[in-house]
Amino acid sequence: MAGTPSREAVRAASRLERTRSFRTVARTGYAVAGLLHVLIGIIAISIGVHADGGQADQSGALRSVAGAPGGIVLLVLMVVGLVALGLWQILRGVTAEKWGPRLSAWGQAIGYLFLGGLAISVAAGGGSSGGGTTLTAQVLGVPGGVVLIAAVGIGVFAGGVWFVIKGVTKKFLKDLEPEGRLRGLVETVGVVGHVAKGVALAVLGVLVVVAAVTADPDKAEGLDAAFQALARVPFGEVLVVLVGAGFIFYGVYSGFRARFARL
Repeated sequence: MAGTPSREAVRAASRLERTRSFRTVARTGYAVAGLLHVLIGIIAISIGVHADGGQADQSGALRSVAGAPGGIVLLVLMVVGLVALGLWQILRGVTAEKWGPRLSAWGQAIGYLFLGGLAISVAAGGGSSGGGTTLTAQVLGVPGGVVLIAAVGIGVFAGGVWFVIKGVTKKFLKDLEPEGRLRGLVETVGVVGHVAKGVALAVLGVLVVVAAVTADPDKAEGLDAAFQALARVPFGEVLVVLVGAGFIFYGVYSGFRARFARL
């Protein structure tokens, strides 16, 4: 079938995928993702209580790590884990027999590799907020850019809905094998974490669509903008605190996934 990886590529990917050392390093990627979600949750909660908590997104979380003692060394270790997990997802996609799981694995690979690149940028002194023309603004300025940004927003919103569904139905349990006594705790933090992250992504998706329709890129500045938007609705501060706490739960779930993930 056209577009299907060759048998030689599948065998090579399968051999590397089963390498114990490679899987061990890949597991650290889940731990890194968990740490970032915890930091984002803490910053979001500070927004909800009107504290000056910084930027509640991946860049803000990574800069928090960089500013801590030994932060640059930790960022380097985080890059290794994220890149390894991204590469493992690529291999998982290559060895998948169906296109659904294959595309899912490659989509996750893009996300983890993007985070790894962002961590490299922060470690090198980049990734600061503010200033310059955003990617959204650049895309909106080209022919068809409005449609593309709107499509991205719809995709992000759909992703948020999927996270909520995955949490409520506990489909995330297919991704890991928790031990007996911990299963209840993993289920609880997994449900709360997935629903909270889904709500934040759904709000972000709406903001991206609004940015496309109004041609205002400032309305689509990432998760931080989503938390700020939530804070402005009635009882928004409480909602932001709850979603921020949910992100912390998702971070804890990612920590469990680092230990019990099906690799």
